[in-house]
Amino acid sequence: MNPLEEIQAYRDELVRIRHDLHAHPETAFEEVRSAALVADTLESLGIETHRGIARTGVVGVLRAGRGTRAIGLRADMDALPMTEANTFAHRSTVPGKMHGCGHDGHTAMLLGAARYLAAHPDFDGTVHFIFQPAEEGEGGGRLMVEEGLFQRFPMDAVYGMHNIPGMPAGTFGVMPGPMMASFDLLDIEVRGQGGHAAFPHAANDPVLAGSALVCALQGIVSRRVSPLDSAVVSITTFHAGETHNVIPPSARLSGTVRVFKDEVRDAVEADIRRICEGVAHTHGVGIELRYDRRYPPTINTEAEAALARDAAVALVGSSRVLTQAQALMAAEDFAFMLQARPGAYVWIGNGEGREGGCMVHNPHYDFNDAILPLGSAYWVSLVRTALPRAGLEQGSSS
Repeated sequence: MNPLEEIQAYRDELVRIRHDLHAHPETAFEEVRSAALVADTLESLGIETHRGIARTGVVGVLRAGRGTRAIGLRADMDALPMTEANTFAHRSTVPGKMHGCGHDGHTAMLLGAARYLAAHPDFDGTVHFIFQPAEEGEGGGRLMVEEGLFQRFPMDAVYGMHNIPGMPAGTFGVMPGPMMASFDLLDIEVRGQGGHAAFPHAANDPVLAGSALVCALQGIVSRRVSPLDSAVVSITTFHAGETHNVIPPSARLSGTVRVFKDEVRDAVEADIRRICEGVAHTHGVGIELRYDRRYPPTINTEAEAALARDAAVALVGSSRVLTQAQALMAAEDFAFMLQARPGAYVWIGNGEGREGGCMVHNPHYDFNDAILPLGSAYWVSLVRTALPRAGLEQGSSS
């Protein structure tokens, strides 16, 4: 029996786990219940389990054969601080929190792989099952690395996976180089001089200066970044004033920057600072910029991307594995792990239309239960590909 067939036999249990996690969402560094469910499940499988890594993270360790190579498989556990609009039975029971990105599914899939591999340790080496907290903007992956993840659990490579709505169920995507963009935040305060709206000449208008700033910042991508590179500069908030006839003394703006290359990231930040200085001088206002670098780009190493591709092809065939897909401008803190170790991040199709097609971070989103066994089987295929046991044919089981 191949892994997918056997994992399909306990699909209902994976669905139960996924629905339980979905109904009880926990946001960054609050994943106490989720971590306990993960750790208890790993321990019930006889897997060496370590709790409390990066506050609420969990790592399971499974060894087989005599091989010295080791790999890490990572799933994220946290939910989003948003209100769910779904009405199905497993909807969130926690007001203002929701598994709106599919981390409940990612966790269930990795637990499914752990169950299979514990029962069929047909590989040679060590597998580390990494359950990470706080992916959604709070850098749980960075904290795991800073707390010595790779020193406590030495591994030659690390792998991650994320569902992609709109991508057909049964397909995977992986390629060398950029898979996801960097993620930076900018907060800008414009300080002018308020006054009566009927006498603008007696004031120093921060709204005008802020508007000029928005327009100038949009020119960075169109005129300062090479057409062969990609970048996004988006101003997403602009707050100023309280009434119709008063020019306010200040304005606040915020936004985000996304790029795929570190050199482009450096250049864009420098341009933003230069434009802020220029607008401040031109309009006679004070401008304070706070530029916060959050996540670096998610960059797959070539050898590991090829290995991840081979594992997916062994499972679903080459026609179902995308290798020339467009990298996404969304960000992922798995990037910190890829800065520390070689590895690859892959996409798994969440489905199209009503089943799995709703975009992540949407109050109507839900992970597609139909792909849970496939995701688990992919992890098994990856372990067999990366840590092959001599004489064991890929795709068979002991």
